[in-house]
Amino acid sequence: MDHFKTTIPGLDAPASSVFAVTPDDSADLAVATRGINVTTAGHVRITTVDGSEAVIFVAAGGVFPVRAQRIWATGTDAAGIVGLY
Repeated sequence: MDHFKTTIPGLDAPASSVFAVTPDDSADLAVATRGINVTTAGHVRITTVDGSEAVIFVAAGGVFPVRAQRIWATGTDAAGIVGLY
């Protein structure tokens, strides 16, 4: 039973879906993230939904809250990347 099925989630609400991410230098993600998680800590090069680009460090096991539209292969050495939305 999902007691929250009829509520509208805010940006501070937990993610309700996850997907495996394959970093790609030429394609945006199918869905923009609310956060990312990695199984092996490292750097992740991203483009955010507003178009800014950065290389961020993501620790393994935690959720890094970021609205990413692309995760680049070049500049990314973290592994086991999962997008949350």
